[in-house]
Amino acid sequence: MMTTVRRVKPRLLAALTGLALAPPALSLPAVENPAPRVSPEILRLLRMEARSYEHGEGVPVDIERALGLYCDGAQYGDAEAQFSLGWIYANGRGVERNDELASAFFQLAARQGHEHSRKMLRFVGEKAAPLPECMNPVKKPVEDDHPFRAESPMQRKIDALVRKLAPEYGVSPKLALAVIRAESNFEPAAVSRKNAQGLMQLIPETSARFNVRRPLDPEQNIRGGMAYLRWLLAYFEGNVPLVAAAYNAGERAVERYRGIPPYAETRGYVVRILRLFQKNEHPFDPRVTAPSPELPRILRAGGRAR
Repeated sequence: MMTTVRRVKPRLLAALTGLALAPPALSLPAVENPAPRVSPEILRLLRMEARSYEHGEGVPVDIERALGLYCDGAQYGDAEAQFSLGWIYANGRGVERNDELASAFFQLAARQGHEHSRKMLRFVGEKAAPLPECMNPVKKPVEDDHPFRAESPMQRKIDALVRKLAPEYGVSPKLALAVIRAESNFEPAAVSRKNAQGLMQLIPETSARFNVRRPLDPEQNIRGGMAYLRWLLAYFEGNVPLVAAAYNAGERAVERYRGIPPYAETRGYVVRILRLFQKNEHPFDPRVTAPSPELPRILRAGGRAR
């Protein structure tokens, strides 16, 4: 895989800054995208994670991974992701330049009114290559889009335990199960390199904070994880993306960055939780704790990493 980045041609820059002549009217081919719709927040987070790998923001440059993430968003109809794919292929950004493949992605975005994509078609032409396999959701199933289904006696036991305990903590069983799946994939004895332990991957500080003495015991671990989720839900007033980001990176990181931190791991984690939980808001008990003093500023900033 090539990783060198070619210099953008002046004409391409002119197209993006509006200095080029207005493009002619195009008769764009109908390209069907049968993937189900997902929330705008998931699409935004996919783009953010992809850009991290494209530009090496906090992670090593990985164009192949960036392409996969952009394609995840593109197959769900995200015009910005489609444009980014077209841009990468039009400029040979870590891949072999391919104007026809670039045209295919620019046309997808242009059909949705994406103006920069329409301008770029002046330079790559209207001849489009077939879309890559990643744009076929039938051949590329997204596992996390499916609701949880217990597939073993252990998973059925965990599922029953979560549903039994969830009302006590005011946490949706679906949210708790999403966290368990993302954290440990239902492995009670899981221990991470950072010594996060058990089903909900409690670090020692969190275990102590919520009085978990045996973090590898499934019930104690779930109780500790739900207690933390209950606290985070009150602290961020039910904002699920912020709660997920804080569960992964800590509430202080969310406050410091006034939104989802610019860590590729955290962005990917939030995407997984939102795909599984499928809601951006969750009820919360304001008696648990006062809201974050940074929450008004976070919400004014759109809850986004800077």
